[in-house]
Amino acid sequence: MADDVKIIEEVEVETDGEESLKKKDDAGPAEIVVADTLLPDVLPLVPLFDRPLFPKMMAPVVVGKNDQSKALIKAVESASNYVGLILVKSEMGSTPPQPGEPLPLPESIDDLHKIGVVAKVLQVSGTKDGHYVHLMAQIVERFEIKDLMSTNPFLRGRVEYKYEQKSKSDEETKAYAVSVINVIKELVSLNPLFKEQLGFLMGQVNVNQPGMLADLSASMTTSSAEELQTILEILDVRERIEQVLVLLKKEMEISKLQSKIDKRIEERLSTQQREFFLKQQLTEIKKELGLSKGDQETELEKFQKRLETLKLPTEEVKTRIDEEMNKLKVLEPSSAEFNVTRNYLDWLTILPWGVTTKDNKDLKKAARILDRDHYGLEDVKERILETISVGVLKGDLSGSIILLVGAPGVGKTSIGHSVARALNREFYRFSLGGMRDEAEIKGHRRTYIGAMPGKFIQALKTCKTSNPVIMLDEIDKIGASFQGDPASALLEVLDPEQNKDFLDHYLDVRFDLSDVLFICTANQLETIPGPLLDRMETIRLSGYVLEEKLEIARRYLVPKQLKAHGLKKEHIKLPKNVLRDIINGYAREAGVRNLENNIKKIFRKATKQIVQNDVKQVDVKKGDLSDLLGRRMFSEEKIYKSPKVGVVMGLAYTSMGGATLFIEATRVASKGPGFKQTGQLGKVMVESSEIAYTYVRSLLTSKKEAEFFTSNAIHLHVPAGATPKDGPSAGITMACALYSLVNNKPIIKDVAMTGEISLTGLVMPIGGLKEKVIAAKRAKVSTLVFPAENKDDWEDLDDHIKAGLTPHFVSKFSEVLKICFPK
Repeated sequence: MADDVKIIEEVEVETDGEESLKKKDDAGPAEIVVADTLLPDVLPLVPLFDRPLFPKMMAPVVVGKNDQSKALIKAVESASNYVGLILVKSEMGSTPPQPGEPLPLPESIDDLHKIGVVAKVLQVSGTKDGHYVHLMAQIVERFEIKDLMSTNPFLRGRVEYKYEQKSKSDEETKAYAVSVINVIKELVSLNPLFKEQLGFLMGQVNVNQPGMLADLSASMTTSSAEELQTILEILDVRERIEQVLVLLKKEMEISKLQSKIDKRIEERLSTQQREFFLKQQLTEIKKELGLSKGDQETELEKFQKRLETLKLPTEEVKTRIDEEMNKLKVLEPSSAEFNVTRNYLDWLTILPWGVTTKDNKDLKKAARILDRDHYGLEDVKERILETISVGVLKGDLSGSIILLVGAPGVGKTSIGHSVARALNREFYRFSLGGMRDEAEIKGHRRTYIGAMPGKFIQALKTCKTSNPVIMLDEIDKIGASFQGDPASALLEVLDPEQNKDFLDHYLDVRFDLSDVLFICTANQLETIPGPLLDRMETIRLSGYVLEEKLEIARRYLVPKQLKAHGLKKEHIKLPKNVLRDIINGYAREAGVRNLENNIKKIFRKATKQIVQNDVKQVDVKKGDLSDLLGRRMFSEEKIYKSPKVGVVMGLAYTSMGGATLFIEATRVASKGPGFKQTGQLGKVMVESSEIAYTYVRSLLTSKKEAEFFTSNAIHLHVPAGATPKDGPSAGITMACALYSLVNNKPIIKDVAMTGEISLTGLVMPIGGLKEKVIAAKRAKVSTLVFPAENKDDWEDLDDHIKAGLTPHFVSKFSEVLKICFPK
């Protein structure tokens, strides 16, 4: 051995289980001088999981306190207190073991990086919690692991040391070293945490020690374990210091970005704090000068001023408001409860307690308003005028609940605005379609964050009166979910006996809704719950016939769209015969919404012609409709030009209004009787067809007729096949088709019918007579067959609807046969 090394020689293991390496001479720190020949070739190895260590640095190494660590410390003692520290590869993971768990040991040398460092253990001490052991290590030199000699209970390997050559540094290497020091100095200005590390570095190395400078500089960065391991494995000093400079540059960019973020956040916080303090100072100054009051006083004065204009109806409301006002006085403005109480008082004092608008009691004026806004709808107009008449005699208009039922586009929603104007009341509309939360009706309880009253209380706040007209649109499409059933919540609102004490969950005091006029709209009654339907007065709005649509288009739709498109009457010519053709070919549904859409389309194209071609007037003719609106949507409903055996026209009622349909019956020879139905028929309609089949078969008892049924299978079809159909009202129509087929005789021309049939041949009443009559008139049918019990419904129809039609009212199927088969 060329040189001696002064090392710590004695290791004492204390009886309490805590190992400690102690220096023989405690007078001062030991000087570590290492010679090449004193470093052992075989070392106990400690795997590192987070980042590698570099030569010439002092660092603690933490291992779990267990049997494995005890064996490791004894091995370190036997190796002259030297231990190898080597980074495991990322495949083994980067998470150190939990307290008390042994170190996860690699199974082969391939799990370790090839370059590690040897360290001199100066001290071993346990942590306060007793879970770990600290090895204070002085890193000495690099090594390359050549062989893994054992893996249990700890790693032991044969190593070859990679000493740094003490060669004279050239000018380029010195330049790199100076650049490294300058970058570190710049890092100190960006991140003060580097200041202590820079002081340590400057005290240990200089530009003439580029290798040590590179190693210690790399250890200061926050680079990844793989990047640092790459630096550790570079043995050439110039290449190593060059790579370290790259890492430091990256570190500097990160620090600059971090500094910008910190500065931006600090400026934002400073601005907010400055504004807060200035506002506080301004508030205090105003208080001293008597120019302003505190938040509580300001809010309380606002609420008190509102109360002066209100007539609180009950002692309950007065007491609740007084309690909340007293509560607000003692609350801190910065507290969450202050905002909750203030919002609650805001709602209580902004509602129109006892505030109403003066109703219009002039029947003639109300009638003029209703006639001006809507053509037809006489039932609705009559009902509104009746309400006003009752109010004239009573002295006030009590709230009513009206349900308008009809196909889309017949004017249900727009009638609400007219009613409000006719009564001189405020109007509020909201849709119930798809509503599934009961809280939308009755509000949320105040304990919830963001709680609000229900729609009815919100409507009263918006209208600023307690007797508005509130329209509940699409009440037939209301839903239910785990959040409650809104339809059940509406039972209280729409009951005149209960809504005078309506209790909203948010308000928690009763509000009188009895002065509100509720108007509900629906397309069909079947989906409305029975108890809810029972509380409303139902008015049906039937579809419009061609003449009514023509008048609506002329009076309302065309002027409205002229204004909407910036046109004047002289800009476009749309004669009645063209409007008639639009209605027949493109807008044959019950309402007028599609008619309005087609008028919009024509006006858009006319506007383009006027602007683009500088045309003075656009003259729309019947021949232009295919170019303007495309192919006709509706053809003639009478697809059979002449009567045919087994085919009869029926009348149906749908949510879209009235419609015509053809019942077709044919036979197929078979060895026995048979009967089947097609056309997407519902259960009720299938049963009705079977009743018709059975009755007709019982009616025809001659030998020839009996043989017809036993030797033929009958097929009954109701076009169109893709449209679902249901209901019993096609009973007599199907029976007529079967009778025609059996006797091989067509019915008379231009006949349509509707009526339910029983097994004994009785004709039962049906619904939707007006809609069915309109559908028959649209199909240009002149003779109609109805149940006798529907005669009163026919008498109620307007004369212009009945014009040109010949009705027959029957109570037995035999009477139907006399009409349809007169010979």
